[in-house]
Amino acid sequence: MKVKVFYHDYCFDGACSAAVFSCFYRRAINPDAEFVYEGLLHRPGSLFGDIELDADEHAILDFKFNPSEKITWWFDHHQSGFLTIVDEALFRSDTSGKKFFDPAYKSCTKFIADIARDTFGVAMPDLDEVVRWADLIDGAQYDDADSAVNLDHPAAQLTLVISTTKDAALRHRMIRELQTKTLAEVADDPEVRAAFAPLLARQERDIAIFRTEGHCSDGVVFFDLSEYDIEGYNKFIAYWLYPNARYSVSVSRGSNRSKISVGYNPWSGMERAHNIATICERYGGGGHPVVGAVSLAPGELDRAKEIAAEIVRELRS
Repeated sequence: MKVKVFYHDYCFDGACSAAVFSCFYRRAINPDAEFVYEGLLHRPGSLFGDIELDADEHAILDFKFNPSEKITWWFDHHQSGFLTIVDEALFRSDTSGKKFFDPAYKSCTKFIADIARDTFGVAMPDLDEVVRWADLIDGAQYDDADSAVNLDHPAAQLTLVISTTKDAALRHRMIRELQTKTLAEVADDPEVRAAFAPLLARQERDIAIFRTEGHCSDGVVFFDLSEYDIEGYNKFIAYWLYPNARYSVSVSRGSNRSKISVGYNPWSGMERAHNIATICERYGGGGHPVVGAVSLAPGELDRAKEIAAEIVRELRS
């Protein structure tokens, strides 16, 4: 049996979700299943227009709901889990027992592990380390911003590689290794170490760019990163450099999109006064109450900057 797993690409939680789901599936459904992995990105236009549903079963993890009958498994924890109210109604009426949604979870990885244990009776204590770190990282549950930027721990190193490397084969290899190895063992893989080494230097460069481009006032720090090759980066750098900022907003441009990223600083000492996912939804984006994004076409950079300015004004107000 062939199972194709679509997961949130360039995301540690997305990769860990794929690893945990694969282990669950083998233990609960079919121990001989063959897995194929394909990353999904939030981008302008159709999110699913070019995916091939050519396996025996298909799962979407840590990403928006797809109404196709060929999608047999779905797990998501984002407030903005549905593209339309029709999609949400289809999910609510689903009786397969294989589609799950709970935006109260900080990570999709822990959500999948809990459903596997509580609904299917499949406990996976051997994956506790993966689950714990995915939940900590995706939920920004570090003790402080310095811990979030520090790259000493294997989980932080893997997060940087997964979120930055353009090598899809390497990302998929890491998903497979996360199913049977410790985080330290995966990080010590020669190919992973080779990918991490230049990224370590690149983060130092990114910190210098953030320090130069950051403009903080009224509790909001804004970064225009559109002139730099800095599509994937550690979002916590903003709070490390500007600890008094309650929110951060940035604009970046890559090969596939112009992007507005918005986040809440959990270490600012100030309560969050806005639902960031709701703000981003107005512009066709989404996310969580504490972090979200909006994606536009690469050529819509001017519009992205306008949207970012509007969001900055709202958060500063």
